[in-house]
Amino acid sequence: MSLRGLCLGLLLMWLAPSLSAAAPSPPRLMLATGYVAGVEVGDYWVSEKLDGVRGHWDGRRLRTRSGLSVDAPAWFTARWPAVPMDGELWTGRGRFDEVSAIVRAAPGNDAAWRRVRFMVFDLPADGRRFEARVGRMRTLLEESGIAWLRPIPQLRVRDAGMLDARLQAVVAAGGEGLMLQHRDAHYRAGRSDQLLKLKPFDDAEARVVGHTAGKGKYDGMLGALVVQRADGLRFRLGSGLSDAQRARPPPIGAIVTYRYNGLTAKGVPRFARFLRIRTDQ
Repeated sequence: MSLRGLCLGLLLMWLAPSLSAAAPSPPRLMLATGYVAGVEVGDYWVSEKLDGVRGHWDGRRLRTRSGLSVDAPAWFTARWPAVPMDGELWTGRGRFDEVSAIVRAAPGNDAAWRRVRFMVFDLPADGRRFEARVGRMRTLLEESGIAWLRPIPQLRVRDAGMLDARLQAVVAAGGEGLMLQHRDAHYRAGRSDQLLKLKPFDDAEARVVGHTAGKGKYDGMLGALVVQRADGLRFRLGSGLSDAQRARPPPIGAIVTYRYNGLTAKGVPRFARFLRIRTDQ
């Protein structure tokens, strides 16, 4: 081996720990698939889909879905059960931007964290059926006596009519939709057809690849985002953006979530509109 090659090898060995630390590995989480008509809803537990930042507590530390550490004040996680918990950092309906900013901010803002709750919806390390895990969550968190650590309310519905009524009530109150988990489901990392999400609209994610200039009232500001799906399809998001976001648009490379109402015959999202930036990526 040449001297140059040896030096390069030693440099890479020296950098390896810091390179590894710079790319945190995401926790292995159970992910939902979309609800489809015809599901036997009586076999599922139903909860509200909260508009927050997903968090994973491994028994010692709190991380986001992408694996980033959450710099919550020490008191926030003090006395939490030393068992893995899957949940949502949440401040209330329609307040995603608020909780996202709190989670991303530098540590020390105790007043802001007083508004945050960790709403637990599963116990990843518990090998029992979901119905048993629901009971365990209620008991575990009730015994903890921590006001900001709570289980997401879970209920059962008899049929599709009751499910639709529940969905309409949640949406009317400002909620996003519902989550359904089969009573016999075991926690498995990855997409699961036993964990379903039900919303009055579809949503998905895409990467920002360009900006178009605004016209008229938006002259000198952003007109639309040019985004690209994972399959390479590009389209524009021109609605759903606030004036502040048009003045300082999501940068190239950012991952954004958009809403849409089905797909056209060519597979393009219909009535696509910007929803938010994914800040946990």
